[in-house]
Amino acid sequence: MKIILKEDVLGLGYKDDVVTVKDGYGRNFLIPTGKAILATDSALKILAENLKQRAHKLAQIKADAEALAEKLNGTTVTIATKASEKGKVFGSVTSLQIAEALEKQGLAVDKRTIALKEPLKELGAAKVAIKLHKEVSAEITVEVVAE
Repeated sequence: MKIILKEDVLGLGYKDDVVTVKDGYGRNFLIPTGKAILATDSALKILAENLKQRAHKLAQIKADAEALAEKLNGTTVTIATKASEKGKVFGSVTSLQIAEALEKQGLAVDKRTIALKEPLKELGAAKVAIKLHKEVSAEITVEVVAE
């Protein structure tokens, strides 16, 4: 029996895969639990169209991320904060502050995409990676200066 998986099934395949299973497994478990549907001609055509549209949408998202990465690469952001005479920052500089500083420069970045290993707690420059897409990332320089 040929079926189309609607979700990942361990040991069988991933979502939208067309697989062949024994009749009883498909009819008694996969289809009633909503994990799969029969691979009829019309279902296969719908699957092909959905995959085509999803691929187009994902390509557009990746292209947008690459365009933003070009703008971000090499960008320097300066964040002024209170600090001691020895260069220790009172509190820390977080991804939210970096995102707000980028916003002021006209670069909209979600704070969750900024990959800070730990908050910045000292004055000076630091390289920070921004994960815009699973295949696209950018690197900016964050300068922390005393107010």
